[in-house]
This record gives sequence, structure tokens and C-alpha cells, in this order.
Amino acid sequence: MELHDKKNNPGLSGAVNKNAASGDSVPYWQWAAGGLLALLVVTQLFDIQVRVKRWNSQRDSRGVSGEAGQSEVTPADGVALPVKWGDLGKQMTEAGVIDQAAMEKIYTERGGLDDSAKQLLTGSANGALKIDERNSGFLLNLLWAFGLSNKNNILEEGPMRDPAYGGEAGNFASTGGWSLAKGEAMEHYSAHQFVRLNEQQQALVERVSQNIYRPCCGNATYFPDCNHGMAMLGLLELMAAQGVSEEEMYKAALQVNAFWFPDSYLTLAQYFRTRGVAWKDVKPQEVLGAEYSSAAGYQRVRAEVKPPQTGGGSGCAV
Repeated sequence: MELHDKKNNPGLSGAVNKNAASGDSVPYWQWAAGGLLALLVVTQLFDIQVRVKRWNSQRDSRGVSGEAGQSEVTPADGVALPVKWGDLGKQMTEAGVIDQAAMEKIYTERGGLDDSAKQLLTGSANGALKIDERNSGFLLNLLWAFGLSNKNNILEEGPMRDPAYGGEAGNFASTGGWSLAKGEAMEHYSAHQFVRLNEQQQALVERVSQNIYRPCCGNATYFPDCNHGMAMLGLLELMAAQGVSEEEMYKAALQVNAFWFPDSYLTLAQYFRTRGVAWKDVKPQEVLGAEYSSAAGYQRVRAEVKPPQTGGGSGCAV
């Protein structure tokens, strides 16, 4: 709709001026037409303002929960982790922590293991681990097996054995849920010395593990009662054994958690962005703490922002 002022609409203004000059009153229909025109103008302007504001709001939201946000939180090319895998898959297969046939059967039903996954499972010269959307579930299972089976004081003297939580480590999802071992999972619980930590490295793992939470439950990695917690414990042990700094451990842990819980961490990225903090500028140690990454902490954040839906991530089973 085009709007004309007096200068551009001499017909209407001329009629009004003529009537005014002659002292005649303006006919009712002209007043009504003018009022209707004014109403339409206001309505159109209001609608335009609303539409522009809504579009800008959607654009801002997509900047976090859409492709741009996802590329920051879970990059399509994946993330290289600061640990070498070596022959740990082969060691665990030979020890029976992983039943290779059972593992391959599970993944046959999911499309099969690709060459890189087979290499991690049975190879001897693997370099640094790399996590991406495609292999995040497989790495979760490998690290779960390692965290479960590698001998560590956290498993033997920590909450998993604490009478306050039942005292029986075999009753948790991280142990009873590991169905890909030869024999019972508890036969391998903290039973193999795949990686040995010195006193300082063990202290580092214990300290960091007490401050890394996961959105699926309320426990820190120090209490690895589910697969994600046990897998994270395994990753922390590997990083400590290979000399990774505490700062880098937190950074890698956040990257891994983001691939295991993409919806949760895209939501957290959106939350921080609304407070003026880009995802690349967040402090991993802070984000991984109970305030944001525990189940309760995440639900608090989720109530404040609209969570995105990617449909990715890994559940609490093999």
C-alpha cells in the first residue's frame, strides 16, 4: 500500500482546503475514509515492526542452535583429543574386557564398523583419538570398557564401593550394563593394569573427576555409575598418564561431553550467548561443574532458554 501526503495527493487536500475556504463542513464520508486510511497505515507499520523483530529474534536463535552454533559446539570435522590410543583396544580384546564378536555383532546391526573403528578395536599403532558425530558412540563404548577395567583407586575406594550407595559396585548401570565382555563385567572391574598412574597423576585424576559432571545424572565422574561417567574416567586416566595438563584435560572433557550430549551443550551455548559469552570463550572447568553440567544444573538452564533439537548423542547403553 502506497501512502501519499498532501503534496502528493492534491485531490484529497484540495477538497479539504476548498471546503474549509468556503466555510462548509467536511462531509462525513471523507472523515470516515481518512480515519480508515490512518488505521490501515498504523496497522501496516505495526505489522512490519513485529515481523522484523520476530525475524531478527529467529536469526539470533539460529546463530546458536542452528548450523553456526553447532559448528562451534560439535564441529562437523570433529575434534582431535590429546591422547594416543595405541593398542589399548587390542589389549582389552585379548583380555576379554571386550568380546570382539559381540562388539562387531552390535555394530553390524547399526551399519557395521568402518576401517578406523576396526583399527581402534584391534590395531597396534593408533595415534591420537579424534571424536566426531559419527564415531562418538563407538568411542564412548571403548572408553567405557577402559574406564571399567583399568585398575584405579577411584573404583576400589570411591563411591562405587561406598556402603552409603549400597557398597556393591556391580549394581550400577556402568557395570551391570556392560554386556560386551567375555564373562561377567565385574570380573574385569578394576582388574587390568593397562595404564599405570603415578601418585601425582592419580591425584590429578581424582581432583578433576570430582568437578566433571554429565547432564544425564547428578553425579561427578568420581562416581562413575553410568557409562558416560565410566568412559570419562577412562579418558581422564589416559590424559593424566600421557602428561596432559589439567587445563587441557578440562578442555578435552568439555569437547567430548558436547558430542555425547549435543542438545545439552548447544542449549548451554545458547544460554551463555544470551549473557554475552561466546562458546569459544567459556571456561571449561566452570561449564563442566555441577552448576551447568549436572542433571539438575542443566535443567535449570533449560528452563531459561529454548533447547535445540539435533537428535544426536549417545544413550546410557552399549
